[in-house]
Amino acid sequence: MSGVTDVPFRQLAWELGAGMVVSEMVASEALTTGQEEMRLKAESAGLPVHIVQLAGRQPGWMREATKLAEGTGAGIIDINMGCPSKRVTTGYSGSALMRDLDHAMTLIDAVLETTSLPVTLKMRLGWDAETINAPELAARAESAGVAMVTVHGRTRNQFYKGTADWSKVSAVRERIGIPLVVNGDISDAESARRALIASGADAVMVGRATYGAPWVPGQIGAALNGETGHKKPAGGELLTLVCRHYEKMLSLYGIELGIRNARKHLDWYCAHLTDFPIERRREMMTSKEPKVVLRLIRSLFADLPDAREAA
Repeated sequence: MSGVTDVPFRQLAWELGAGMVVSEMVASEALTTGQEEMRLKAESAGLPVHIVQLAGRQPGWMREATKLAEGTGAGIIDINMGCPSKRVTTGYSGSALMRDLDHAMTLIDAVLETTSLPVTLKMRLGWDAETINAPELAARAESAGVAMVTVHGRTRNQFYKGTADWSKVSAVRERIGIPLVVNGDISDAESARRALIASGADAVMVGRATYGAPWVPGQIGAALNGETGHKKPAGGELLTLVCRHYEKMLSLYGIELGIRNARKHLDWYCAHLTDFPIERRREMMTSKEPKVVLRLIRSLFADLPDAREAA
């Protein structure tokens, strides 16, 4: 979720009912050596619980990054051993660590030795179909002191192809007593229910289904808790949300970088439009003037039915 779950996105998802939100993946070495991009990724969103997700391959960098994350007000440190990106795994971080569990444990131990905060761990089923070792890593992590484990129901070599196999996460459930979170292809309440049943997990993590839809985790949580009336924003509510998101990004990143970073979000929000002039959308996606972009957002989203009509 790098480039997606920044401060503005996390604030909106929380306001819309998400039970927990996690920072973008923060490279431990880059954070420690003072890269501004990583500082922004680790920045607190001012929410009740600030969770910073760290990635790395050297215990020393993970220790120093943990200290810096605590300095941002982190309440939980999450260790990423699930990212399948070639850029990350080539550097022997993310899911590449599942190829060497002994080394993976040195990173987990380094974080646990550095902080008294709860430490959680995100992983995949394994590197490939021949090395499904998530149950072993989860059990070792629990023994070391990790407080919660999240498992994506694919191997690293699957990337995001095919379908997440939630049933294989159940082998992790059999090995650990700490809370287990299942992830992968969860997009609504029905898929969340099926994932929980198949995996035996205690909770679900939602990722790509939130693109252009930060309300989805809140909808899923409300449905699982038997609550009603938690609908997708529409009409004026959606227009206000998109404008707020855009303005928050400009405030965080500055005009030039904010405009660029916001474009993918605007493109995802446009998926909720059924009919719109292509030229106006193209102008919105290429304009370098915030006032022009906001005017185009209002013109594109102004005619949507409100939530009651959409329901």
